[in-house]
This record gives sequence, structure tokens and C-alpha cells, in this order.
Amino acid sequence: MDDKTRLYIYAFLSRIFTEELDDKALRDLKNNEALLETIGEETARWFKDNDEATLKEALNVDFNSLFVVNNHPIESAVMDSKKEILVGLQNPVMQFYFSHGYDLNLEGAKVYVPDHAAIEFGYMQSLISGNDRKTQLEFLHKHLLQWMIPFFTGVKPMADTPFYRELCDFVTEFLLADYSTLKEELGEVIDA
Repeated sequence: MDDKTRLYIYAFLSRIFTEELDDKALRDLKNNEALLETIGEETARWFKDNDEATLKEALNVDFNSLFVVNNHPIESAVMDSKKEILVGLQNPVMQFYFSHGYDLNLEGAKVYVPDHAAIEFGYMQSLISGNDRKTQLEFLHKHLLQWMIPFFTGVKPMADTPFYRELCDFVTEFLLADYSTLKEELGEVIDA
């Protein structure tokens, strides 16, 4: 997969997990049949068979149920045995950003947690833009793969819409494929 496609997918995932879909995002998604089919056949059919108002209502209810009320796509909340959200440099993701020269400015952001899925996907987007393949591989290994795969595997059965159900599989498959490709390309083994 070329870097332009990878960049697009990470940007898409960052947007999808930031907040519910507004009218423009929903319309853009509904009009992108190729992306919907990539996410899943049931998703593509569901978008085709329903109008925007029906889709928006169902998607927004499902988003809030899955990622705001019942679960939180936040690494420290998933990985910490106390289910605490870690802040500052006690947060391993903040330490990673800091040690790799990434200046994370959450001022004015819609998501205020440095290890939220939307921020981590955005960070990968930044690494791809900077062509920093070694750090991409390291971040996937030490962070994204460690928590996102169990998180999305656990969340999937709770999803009411085909979109979020199949998106859970899509994220898992995409991250594993991206990691495998980078690992093969770089020929490196990352220490835990």
C-alpha cells in the first residue's frame, strides 16, 4: 500500500474517532463507495439502502454508545489495570511523543487526551507525512497494536450499526497489515 493511501486511511480514522459524523462528513462517506466497500460489504449496502437522516441518527447513537458512554478509545484507560487515564509525562504515549520530538498541542482540539485513538491515528499520519518509517514501526509495535486490537475486538460485538461493527475489523486488519509491511520493508525487530 502506498504512503498516500496510508496517509488517507490514518486521517480518515483520526476523523472517525474524534467525534460523531456531522452532515458533511456523513455525505462525504456516503458518496465514497470504494471506501465503504473496503470497510465491508454490509456497510456499503447499509449506506446505499438508507437516507442520510437515518444513517446520521443510527451512527451518532452508536458512536456515543461505543466510544463515549460505555467504552473509551484511550490507550491508558485500556492498558492501565486501574482503568485510569494518564496525563502528562506519566502517560507512555506522551513520553513517546516527547522522545521523538512531536509537539502535541491539544489547545483547541476536540479530543483532550494524548493517547486517544484519534490523536494516535493523527500522529501516524504525521509520521507518514515526515516519511519516518522506523518511528512508524516502533509506534505501531509499542502502542497501536498493544491496545487497539484488543479494544476493537471487544467493542465490535457491542456495535449496533454495520459501519462500526465492520470498522472494528477494518482497523484491526489495517494495523496488522501496515505493521507487517513496515516490518518487512525495514527488516527490523522492535524491542518491547
